[in-house]
Amino acid sequence: MMFWLSIGIFAVAYIFIVVEKIHRTIIALVGAAIAIALGVISQEQAVDAIDFNTIGLLVGMMIIVGITRQSGVFEYLAIKAAKVAGGRPLAILVALAVITAVASALLDNVTTVLLIVPVTFAIADRLDVSPVPYLFTEILASNIGGTATLIGDPPNIMIGGATGLGFIDFLVNLAPPVIVIFVVITAILLLIFRKDLEATEEDIKHLMSLEEKEYIKDWKLLKRSLAVLGLTIVGFLLHQALHLESATIALLGASLLMLIAGEDPEESLLSVEWPTIFFFAGLFIIVGGLEVRGVIEVVAEKALELTGGNLLHTGMLVLWLSAIASSFVDNIPFVATMIPLIQAMETMSTMPVEPLWWTLALGACLGGNGTLVGAAANVIVAGIAERYGNPIRFIDFLKIGFPIMLLTIVMSMVYLYLFQWT
Repeated sequence: MMFWLSIGIFAVAYIFIVVEKIHRTIIALVGAAIAIALGVISQEQAVDAIDFNTIGLLVGMMIIVGITRQSGVFEYLAIKAAKVAGGRPLAILVALAVITAVASALLDNVTTVLLIVPVTFAIADRLDVSPVPYLFTEILASNIGGTATLIGDPPNIMIGGATGLGFIDFLVNLAPPVIVIFVVITAILLLIFRKDLEATEEDIKHLMSLEEKEYIKDWKLLKRSLAVLGLTIVGFLLHQALHLESATIALLGASLLMLIAGEDPEESLLSVEWPTIFFFAGLFIIVGGLEVRGVIEVVAEKALELTGGNLLHTGMLVLWLSAIASSFVDNIPFVATMIPLIQAMETMSTMPVEPLWWTLALGACLGGNGTLVGAAANVIVAGIAERYGNPIRFIDFLKIGFPIMLLTIVMSMVYLYLFQWT
């Protein structure tokens, strides 16, 4: 009875999350509460199911970025990049793509697009060009860049929290293919949008006349924020050697920055996206119910039967299933389900599963580029674009995003076959 009840709660919650008629955080919390109330999972098991490393890492980084944002440094970087590009629209597209990808790797892709998109509209307005090519590029670059590190995309944070794989592990295994993918996709985007991005000399001169330093609101805060952000990133690089979890590093950085910046704690905590945090908590509990009731174990057995426990076949299944599923549904609940599934495979077979974690990360993160609802960053950019009077249509994004997503997955498959699956 409890076996099927856990499946029912998960399935109904998943459907409501995909349909998006009710906010996903409410769905996750209601599903979690029902699972506990009906005895699918006990309250103690529910608490254990919540991955503190994921929650702590997200909260810490949100606080650091929220305080740093107040200095105006992100607006400064965007204007500076546009000027370094000589004010030329196509060169600016490359510059914004690079900034978005790098920032998504070092911060996280959701925060990055929230910071970069409003500035993009200002640049496009001064050049009198459509902002849509830039927005498309930033969506794709944020998901590609976020794939490269432990902290860049929520699926990676979840994988790292569940497996103990560190910042360096992600960087070594995922950054090389991501760099190649980013270069190829940026070149393709230049070809696609070359005719849409043409500006007059007068508009270019107007953009070049902007003084980027005027966008820095607080130099003292800027120096302190960048110092703490730098220390935090160094902490991520060394956290395994220091025997500290990534959540501890992020929370230490956030606490230190609040201390030296003289921030009001209430103000700092407002920068945390609490709906996202509680969505994760509820989702962990719902998936924990599947685990407690043996559903994950049964699915893992079936998957191993299908692939014969062969690493190559299992890898292909995980990669393409992750990519296609993450294109049409949010990749976060999908990855939350896949993590215990792969862990169960590890206990049931002699197959090495570490390559499957990199497979899952590439499939889920890059798969998010397939449609406008594939990742949180996509939805956020679309929402901002609509507020600015430049709505992005689902079908328009699909025409560009889905073929590009398929290409990135094929490139990932080649990398995984050569360096992970054999």
